[in-house]
Amino acid sequence: MDHWPLGVFTSIDAGFGVQLDVAHELGVPTIQLHAPHAGSRTPAVATGFLERLAERDIQLTAVFGGFEGESYADIPTVETTVGLVPADTREQRLNEMLEISDFARQLDCDVVALHLGFVPHDTSSPDYQAIVETTQLLCNHCKSNAQNLHLETGQETAASLIQFMEDVPCDNLFVNFDPANMILYGTGEPIEALQKLGNRVRSVHCKDACWANEPGKAWGREVPLGEGDVGMQRYLETLRDIGYSGPLTIEREIPQEPDRQKAEIGRAMQVLNEIKSALGYASL
Repeated sequence: MDHWPLGVFTSIDAGFGVQLDVAHELGVPTIQLHAPHAGSRTPAVATGFLERLAERDIQLTAVFGGFEGESYADIPTVETTVGLVPADTREQRLNEMLEISDFARQLDCDVVALHLGFVPHDTSSPDYQAIVETTQLLCNHCKSNAQNLHLETGQETAASLIQFMEDVPCDNLFVNFDPANMILYGTGEPIEALQKLGNRVRSVHCKDACWANEPGKAWGREVPLGEGDVGMQRYLETLRDIGYSGPLTIEREIPQEPDRQKAEIGRAMQVLNEIKSALGYASL
């Protein structure tokens, strides 16, 4: 794989991603995939999807889990509905993530990822310990499938995320770094967070956002790549500095506007290719 191959976030029947044919039209060599609904996580679907990837010469680099009942309406709603943190859905969602790991294995994919949710700040609390144990169970299952588990940034500061990862005694737990999420959630300046996380970062999203007037209380605003507060040139320079050479996966969360989504992803590719070229790396 070339240094920093471009990618897009895709979906089969769930999530914010574009369809595989759109990824092919855009000409990207890699994708991340939002796991499909349970009824589509079958060997037949996996075989068919792998055939489509091979025909289009596209590499799948990660499968993301997501759950029914999650809502990103506002930050308090995220706290109570997203990921494996909410206690009333934790066991059921853990079981679903185990199934998603198995489906990813059928897709020959060695990375499973998700938003864990807002982990409690009190590391001595029973709920914190329960989330640590749940994450360990998921990591162990992923390891049995020869997979790493990537936690997407956003809900936690870099320091809190590092502490949590150190409390989970698993050597296959890493980070999917999304710089825009740090701004959207108000959890930290993204470049500083990326520097702190360093080689824990094993996959990334390329997404941009603007800070809210009250970071951490109100949502920031997602914007087209290059038009927000991340600073894409510095972002890629910092990825270079921490030794990251993997895919740059573009995520633009406006699936209700497919034509605009496709156009903005195309412009994002131009932005990233221009920065890659300026830093001495080949396009795409």
